[in-house]
Amino acid sequence: MKDRFRQIIDDAKPRHAVTHLDRRTGSWIFIVVDDDTLGPAAGGTRMKEYEAPQEGLIDALRLASNMTRKWAAFDMNQGGGKAVLAASQPLKRQEREGMLRRYGKVVEQLGGQFTTGIDLGTTRADIAIVAEETRYVHSAFTTTTLDIGHCTALGVLVAMQVAARNRLGSANLSGVSVLLQGTGNVGAVLARLLAEAGAVVKVSDIDLTRANKIADQTGATVVPFNSLVDESCDVYAPCADGRVLNCDTVPRLRCSIVVGSANDQLSNPLEADRLYHRGILYVPDYIANAGAAIAVHLYDHGFPESNIRNRIEAIGETLQDILLEAEKRSQPPYHTVECRIQARLQTARCRANVKK
Repeated sequence: MKDRFRQIIDDAKPRHAVTHLDRRTGSWIFIVVDDDTLGPAAGGTRMKEYEAPQEGLIDALRLASNMTRKWAAFDMNQGGGKAVLAASQPLKRQEREGMLRRYGKVVEQLGGQFTTGIDLGTTRADIAIVAEETRYVHSAFTTTTLDIGHCTALGVLVAMQVAARNRLGSANLSGVSVLLQGTGNVGAVLARLLAEAGAVVKVSDIDLTRANKIADQTGATVVPFNSLVDESCDVYAPCADGRVLNCDTVPRLRCSIVVGSANDQLSNPLEADRLYHRGILYVPDYIANAGAAIAVHLYDHGFPESNIRNRIEAIGETLQDILLEAEKRSQPPYHTVECRIQARLQTARCRANVKK
């Protein structure tokens, strides 16, 4: 197994990776520092059941790479990192707590190379347990009631408004049909914000009970999960698992815009080109869903909560600038952002070399 992990890590070429077997639960702990050019790595802790542990490692590598892009795109002095707790089976409460404590000890041993917070599958209560074992947990999750899900949803809403102005002619979402895939913490908040904005909301979730609950609260229409990709809408908003934009789904999409909160939406970068050539505006996920990262970073650096909303809403200005540049270059916005990110990282590396 270790040899298989090493091959996967060597192919991805991260700055640093930890693979640790939690023998008491049979689960694997993966911590990846993708890049620390801009500063110590930071990223959430994801907990999920995987059919094979290497799938969890691949997730950690890809998600850490996306965090590098997110921090660089918004000029924040953090490196990209991510942790994945790849459970082999459902864990009982005591088993879960025990693994979280052991994971916290591993994070502490890294001595600040990686700082973490919540992600898919983990909660504030989980991170509070981790924080009892390590100093390297974002203070936004331990000393404030800041609603991280709302921060993410707000950023997606702002990005959606900018994309709508670019593609549909108006930032006003009243009457715009939006299909949300996923009604978890972020998707549920986004559904409410969209309903308040007058959008025609459609929701789909593998958990039908959860989808029906959000529909009842917002007046949304429930779309069967197995047919959501073929559903006609103005905006498709992936808000659940990643890699939903792939060779099977992209040709079937019936929308004008893709913008959502899910991380790692593209199965590979080629899908961004395919969306572009189909005339679909794709907003890179690490731009649209950066609200939580911005909020956590600012709070950790002493910004008052009252100022954080304005900084999240500035995602719209960044995106508008990206879309204008992409239009001038006649290229997908994804490539415009990638060029900016690589330039930012290269400038930082050159400065670091000069200091040496």
